[in-house]
Amino acid sequence: MTPPGSACSFTFGIGITEAPAGSYRGTHLVVIDIEGARAELAGRGVEVSEIRHMTPEGWQPGPDPAHQDYNSFADFADPDGNTWVLQEVNYGA
Repeated sequence: MTPPGSACSFTFGIGITEAPAGSYRGTHLVVIDIEGARAELAGRGVEVSEIRHMTPEGWQPGPDPAHQDYNSFADFADPDGNTWVLQEVNYGA
């Protein structure tokens, strides 16, 4: 599976790896609009964390106010229990 406009692909299915279901942690999915991506996942019934961003004082709620690349995150798990991290990267968009 290659998301539209992506240079990366995912392969998933039965028998592809010997890793037990639910053991894969923290795959980052880079998105241009973290608020839109989170809203779409939530709208489809996915339990996704609130968005957070890092500051010199530690994690703060909400997206990075300046939408700096690599600084806003949200997490969710798939039905097998694997965890995924949304990370906002605008590339100057």
